[in-house]
Amino acid sequence: MLTKRIIPCLDVRDGKVVKGINFVGIKEVGDPVELAKKYNDQRADELVFLDITATYEGRKTMVDVVKRVAEQVFIPLTVGGGISSIEQIRDLLNSGADKISLNSAALDHPELIEQAARVYGAQCVVLAIDAKKMPDGSWHCFKAGGRIDTGVDAIEWAKKATALGAGEILLTSMDADGTKQGFDLELCKAIKQAVNVPVIASGGCGKLEHFAQVFEEDAADAALAASLFHYNELTVNDVKQHLKQRGVEVR
Repeated sequence: MLTKRIIPCLDVRDGKVVKGINFVGIKEVGDPVELAKKYNDQRADELVFLDITATYEGRKTMVDVVKRVAEQVFIPLTVGGGISSIEQIRDLLNSGADKISLNSAALDHPELIEQAARVYGAQCVVLAIDAKKMPDGSWHCFKAGGRIDTGVDAIEWAKKATALGAGEILLTSMDADGTKQGFDLELCKAIKQAVNVPVIASGGCGKLEHFAQVFEEDAADAALAASLFHYNELTVNDVKQHLKQRGVEVR
């Protein structure tokens, strides 16, 4: 049985780590290199680094920050935000990223998933889905940092993207994001049952029980959190100890 992963997330804007609620109300919380070192020392399984306004502002992900983070971190690093070409993917992987996360560009140009998987391998390609529940009960994919409703059904998109070569899904519930009320188990289960690649649950984690719940209900293969770790409410070690006590296999 595969062990479950605990992944801190660094949402970066203008070179600083920030955090918001439901994708708005963004506040600065620290330096990406210092936080990355902290999580490396806490034995996080991986780190996710997202330049949250890169697509919206028409910028490229900050390669220099990625380099500085990668120099301090000895765990897998996933980088996303504003990535729209195979050249950018190459530059980021050369800068120290282990995986790249595609969201807006993949929705606009699905062939980029296929191209990246062919050149660098599916294990390097993470599909990021920012999903919001609609009145009819379906979930739509949003792009440009959660600003634009694409009208694309999240479950169908997950199936299509993994068929094209995405090797993992980073699934963020926009409804749960920053609320600390728990992961969106309904959404996570729906996506996990639809694909045969690992799913990272993101959005809404507020306490130790939420980590256990998402794994015990088989709703995800990894759990991502940000503010809980940034504000030292919990450490990665706290989470892993709790999961071990609950009988959840962790690294």
